[in-house]
Amino acid sequence: MAQPYFLGCPQWQHPAWNRALPSGQSPLERYSKVFNCVEGNTTFYATPSREQCQQWRSQVPDDFRFLLKFPRAITHDRLLCGVDAGMRDFLEVVRPITDVLGPFLLQLPAAFKPEHLNNLWRFVDALPAPLTCTVEVRNTAFFSKGDAERTLNRGLRERNIARVCLDSRPLFAAIPDNELTIEAQRKKPRVPVHLLPGDAAPVIRYIGHPDLEANRGYLTPWIERVGTWIEQGQRPYFFLHMPDIGNALSLTEIWTELLSKRVEGVEALHFNEKQPQMGLF
Repeated sequence: MAQPYFLGCPQWQHPAWNRALPSGQSPLERYSKVFNCVEGNTTFYATPSREQCQQWRSQVPDDFRFLLKFPRAITHDRLLCGVDAGMRDFLEVVRPITDVLGPFLLQLPAAFKPEHLNNLWRFVDALPAPLTCTVEVRNTAFFSKGDAERTLNRGLRERNIARVCLDSRPLFAAIPDNELTIEAQRKKPRVPVHLLPGDAAPVIRYIGHPDLEANRGYLTPWIERVGTWIEQGQRPYFFLHMPDIGNALSLTEIWTELLSKRVEGVEALHFNEKQPQMGLF
């Protein structure tokens, strides 16, 4: 049965997940028996070797998707200016997983301002087909509903590119009374939730409240939204983060429990059950 949407986490391994995930030869293989996509955060900090990419490809099924981040040197240090060679080198390294690539996660820092938009258009227009990307912005001008945001949204629509929607409201609703929450609130941007309707598959990054049960109220609107997208034939990407990433699987249980009540054929995850593959779809 085809999976009606993509569900994943910001990484594919964590010590707290060892007893919860199905058996397998590697952490990625175990993860891919439950989830069908992953945020490739590691490529932001360090470019893997071609051999590593070949290993990754051998560990996931054909319907799995990597959403890799471009290296920091491209997006943050150079703000997409003069990075053609760096982009080509990176694409050559990840060539072994081309057939299981989702859109690249083009995460741009707050320093990327409206005057840099031409850098963005040159960069995405230079991506060789069929590769594409999804764009996350953090500068406040792109959330002001003014000319800058309209120009950004228009350019993305013209190129059939999704705008990443980062929902950090649950995280910032939490009282910062422990180190993990304090650190998460320091690192994650506090930006409004802006969705860009279009034909490209939506990409949502949800940053959870440290109190797992408190997430039910924040997830409820997304259940309706994702359910509608699925019914319309779209295959959105939904990524679940937590201040303590070890709790991400528990958050996934809550999410799939809620979604299973909204979308026929979607089953809730139960990580403590002994089964060769978790029933997600």
